[in-house]
Amino acid sequence: MQLTREQLANLCDIASEAGREIMDVYGGAIESWQKDDKSPLTQADLRADAVIRRRLESEFAGIFILSEESVSAASGDQRVFFLVDPLDGTKEFLKRNGEFTVNIALIEDGRAIAGVVYAPALDEMFFCAAGLGAWKGLGANYQANVQALHTRITKPGDTLRVIGSRSHGADALDVWLKGLNRPHEFVAAGSSLKFCRIAEGAADVYPRHGPTSQWDTAAAQAVLEQAGGRVLNPAGEPLRYGVELPVLNTYFIALGDPALDYPALT
Repeated sequence: MQLTREQLANLCDIASEAGREIMDVYGGAIESWQKDDKSPLTQADLRADAVIRRRLESEFAGIFILSEESVSAASGDQRVFFLVDPLDGTKEFLKRNGEFTVNIALIEDGRAIAGVVYAPALDEMFFCAAGLGAWKGLGANYQANVQALHTRITKPGDTLRVIGSRSHGADALDVWLKGLNRPHEFVAAGSSLKFCRIAEGAADVYPRHGPTSQWDTAAAQAVLEQAGGRVLNPAGEPLRYGVELPVLNTYFIALGDPALDYPALT
């Protein structure tokens, strides 16, 4: 399936509308409760999910939708489907640090072929599709204010900029950093923005040793891959997606420079 520029713009508009719902909640008192897996849930998650589902069902009729908060009633053709996290980084949302996103990915045969990652508090829109490249837009008029995304190509001796979570897996990351045999510095970021910072050349490597779900990573992986990077599982293969696969991803490493020595970094 090949998205047109107009269809990709529609996905950005859907994410933007969901972002407005999130910011409406963000501006007031935030009530949260725990789901069965102990992760937090807010009205912002549910309101954003409702917007995304309504718009996708209207503008991309017939395509299966798997969201963190809901799933299409009819099975349909699950070889091509939307994978959605209406509010990625709910913990960051509750901390009010701005580093949360709306994630919408289009999956075909296990691969994320298009993605939108919108950070409403920062007003940053990252979007991509196979054949159209990866882009970042700023501000309300993001489509008229865009820049192409390209990962950084590192040289021997360069300080490796490692990006990681503010909320998860600090102990495992510390062990990994101590074993990294090259100059490095650490940058913290929340949600799927970690992939996007690599895609725009602001970081180089994101090692993930803690659990993530498919909807946490798919859209941002698409952005990073279209910008020139890779997201690899422990076997050195691209992270893949599917309704039939476990919801939880394997551990992975995201690389900006595709020539980085993967075995040496793991």
